[in-house]
Amino acid sequence: MPQAYVLLVAGPSGSGKSRLADRSGLPVLRLDDFYRAADDPGLPRLPGGQVDWDHPDSWHADRALEAVITLCRTGFTTVPDYDIATSSVVGARELRLGGEHIVVAEGIFVSEIVRGCRQAGVLLDAWCVHRPRLVTMVLRLLRDLREHRKSPLFLLRRGILLARREPAIVRRLVAAGCRPIRPRAAARQLRRYLVAQPANSRLPNQSPAE
Repeated sequence: MPQAYVLLVAGPSGSGKSRLADRSGLPVLRLDDFYRAADDPGLPRLPGGQVDWDHPDSWHADRALEAVITLCRTGFTTVPDYDIATSSVVGARELRLGGEHIVVAEGIFVSEIVRGCRQAGVLLDAWCVHRPRLVTMVLRLLRDLREHRKSPLFLLRRGILLARREPAIVRRLVAAGCRPIRPRAAARQLRRYLVAQPANSRLPNQSPAE
């Protein structure tokens, strides 16, 4: 039996995934730290030549899945420190469970690892957090400008592109096995999991390996 089970939290960029994870009080695995570096020749491109950072191929799905499974089974794993502003890996750190029986893994590419987590027998639940498109777009732009993630013009263009893509992003996540859920409903469900989690026993709604 794994030491912990993973709650996968996905959703369009700016949907509130990170906020939900941060407020959980649980160990959090930032899946965005598994982005490829800017000089990686395998990066997907937009028609204008810019890197498409919202395409699954801009991300190391195999490494992210391995980190999730290792953390759940052994209680610790090593993850990269990724700097979004420079699109580069700037270091690494160790993440430990610290006695918890649930770990939150959040990122926009969760759809790529839902099946693998289920097959490994470590999946507690998988969510697609979303809210109205315009709200998501505004909150995402404000966040990215505040954190100086990229140039303002790039962020504006990306925001418009993501708003157009958002319905397809949600459909892909749901098709991969994520439950669509609003941020407030997700917070309530997370509190129920925290109350219910028993030590050394099977957690509620945990999906068995196929």
